[in-house]
This record gives sequence, structure tokens and C-alpha cells, in this order.
Amino acid sequence: MAEKVKITEIQRLIGKFLQHLEVAKGQSEKTIENYHHYLMRFVDFIGSKPVSKVGLEDVHRYQMYLNRLEDEHGARLSGKTQNYHLVALRAFLKYLVRNDIPCLAPEKIDLKKTGERVVEFLTRDEVERLFEAVDLTRKTGFRDRAMLETLYSTGLRVSELCSLDRGQVDLERREFTVRGKGKKPRIVFLSERCVDWIKKYLTERTDNFEPLFVSFGRVREGEELSLGEKRRLTPYSVQTVVRGAGRLAGLRKKVTPHVLRHSFATELLFNGADIRAVQEMLGHASITTTQVYTHSTNTRLREIHERFHK
Repeated sequence: MAEKVKITEIQRLIGKFLQHLEVAKGQSEKTIENYHHYLMRFVDFIGSKPVSKVGLEDVHRYQMYLNRLEDEHGARLSGKTQNYHLVALRAFLKYLVRNDIPCLAPEKIDLKKTGERVVEFLTRDEVERLFEAVDLTRKTGFRDRAMLETLYSTGLRVSELCSLDRGQVDLERREFTVRGKGKKPRIVFLSERCVDWIKKYLTERTDNFEPLFVSFGRVREGEELSLGEKRRLTPYSVQTVVRGAGRLAGLRKKVTPHVLRHSFATELLFNGADIRAVQEMLGHASITTTQVYTHSTNTRLREIHERFHK
């Protein structure tokens, strides 16, 4: 008979914390999976030490451990990834504090200083080249073009794009509601050109599947409508399409769905959009997250300087 593995106090509390994230906070499955990964690494480091005995010195040693940790290829964790571990730990400690469980004060944990984030984006000319690179003679051509147009027109995250259903998107009003991180709803808008491409793509569709963007794998005769969910494109498939279009367009930049999201935000700011409005359209909980795009628009300041300062 196999010996029963004893669960430590900290493992039990982490389990309750992850349940709290799912039920009370409504966090996504991916977010909970990431928190579990980061916190289990802390458990591996700290062992069976009671939560009440974990002090700031333990955290400092853990930070040093993360800084020196190498993967199977000998590469060390980036400062950003190290901070993800610490953010998860702070969130866990905040949960313990709210539940009157003695522990280290979360605000005592400082994050690692990292370099200023640089946002990669495409210029309008590069975006047009990306669109034109799609081969419309292929079976997936109209779908891929409509997908690229939608990403750029709305600034959707790839997961949000993949979750779209046909009945959800109002092509007449050129808007729809999407639920982003934390299941927070927001309204996004479609350009007229984007709507035209979606209509062309849907005209090419011969199925009644509800997902807006589907895989064109072989459909067996008599396949049930409910199986349409199996045809829904995955984030990985979308990323593959976007990267492929970038290569065909001859773009030297790494092109991903998130780069199109960056390009959407940068274009708005270039054209004078209010940063608060951009924050709402991107679904950012904090304005600080949106402010990273203001650094990307500094090239516009140079153009203004050269134009008006003689």
C-alpha cells in the first residue's frame, strides 16, 4: 500500500488561496495555473516551515535563489519572471492577512528593479504590408485576413479573439462586448474595413458553427453543431498565422498577436487619443500599464521638434 503524502501547512493554505482566486476573484484558469507554479517553487525552497515562521530573511534568500536559478539550457530567469514569483507570494500573503493568519507583512517584499519595458509595434505601413501578405486564394485566406484586421481594429488579446462567437459580434453597429482579464466586460469597436473583411470571410463559410474564427479541417457529413466548438481556433493557431504573415510580408520585426495589440494602442496615441480612453479600450485595470505605450510615441515628439524648432 502506497504511503500517503503529508500535506504541509503552507501547501494547504496555498490550496485555499487558489480556490479563492477561482471562486471569489474569478481569475482565469491560466492565471491560477501560473500562481500555483510560482508558489510551489517557493514551497520547494522553504520546505515544511510554518507560515508564521517565514521571515524577511527567508524571502531575501529566496530572491537570491531565483536570481541564480538556471533552466535546463543554462539560462537564468529574467528580472520580469523573478518578479512574477514575488507578486504571487505577495498576493498569497495578503490573502493570509485578510484571513487573520499570522504571516510576514506582504508590503515588506520589494520587487526586483528591471529595465524600462520596450514595446514592439508595427508602423501603419508595416501593418498594411502584413495584411497584403495574406494569400486570398488559399482556403484560409479570407479568414486570416479578417482575423488580422480584427486584432488590429480592436486591440484584442489573442484569448479574447479566440473566444468570439458569431452572434456576439454586431457588424451593423460595428461593436461588441468582450470579457477580458478578471472577466471584466468592455466594449470594443470595429473599423468599416474590418467589418467588410469579416463579412467576406463569413460569406465563404458553409457551416453553422458558432465560433467566429474556426479551423477549416475536414468536416464529416452529419457532424453535430455542438462539435463546432472543437473547430474554434486556438491561441497557438492564431499566433502561427500571424507569424507566418509577418514572414511573408518580409517584416524584420517579430510579429505576434500581442504586437498587433501594441500597434493598435500606439496608433491611437500617435493620433492624439486620450490615454484614459486607450486604457479602457485595452481593458487595462491600471493606467500604469497603458503608460508604457507613451514611450513608444516619443518618435512623434522628434518629428514635432524637427518641424517646429528651426
